[in-house]
Amino acid sequence: MRVRRCLNKPGRDIIMKRKVLFISFILPVLLSSCAMMQSIVKSTFPYTTTIVIPKTSKTGSELSVTSMATSFDQDFRKDGNNGAKISEVRMISAKLESKDPSDFNIGNLAMVKVYMAKADGSEEVLVASRSDITAGVGNTLVLDIDNSAFLDQRAREPQIRIKMVYKLRNRISNDVSLHVVLGLGAYPAN
Repeated sequence: MRVRRCLNKPGRDIIMKRKVLFISFILPVLLSSCAMMQSIVKSTFPYTTTIVIPKTSKTGSELSVTSMATSFDQDFRKDGNNGAKISEVRMISAKLESKDPSDFNIGNLAMVKVYMAKADGSEEVLVASRSDITAGVGNTLVLDIDNSAFLDQRAREPQIRIKMVYKLRNRISNDVSLHVVLGLGAYPAN
């Protein structure tokens, strides 16, 4: 004969009450953590842009190109920019990748500096650089970040302006497209 243990009705009621209490406690915490969610979102999706180095660029001279960068997290905006819910935004990573041609050797560049600004070009700040690029580095290069400046105001913009200052080591025969990937880290605003 099998012995089955069943919860009596008062036992089931206690379990249900605990579940309801747990959910009623957790739900408000989750809903009120919009600032935390925005800090995670801003820290997850990088700003990206494509910079084109023209084939007419001279070697040995500092030249610059600009482009507008966007981030996937703009899709999370509702009735304004949720960027106001974050603070202390800093650069946490920066990378260059060859896009066209995909096998372009970034070692053709002797140095690179990347600046970030608002869309109108104001409040420009150095965010990444590399002055010792090895000649045979390949088609991807991690840049040294400069996280001494807060980027809060720029992160609230729908677009940011990226300026790349570069010096060519070797002449290039075609226009080169480089993908710039800038990772930001953010904290929830108080």
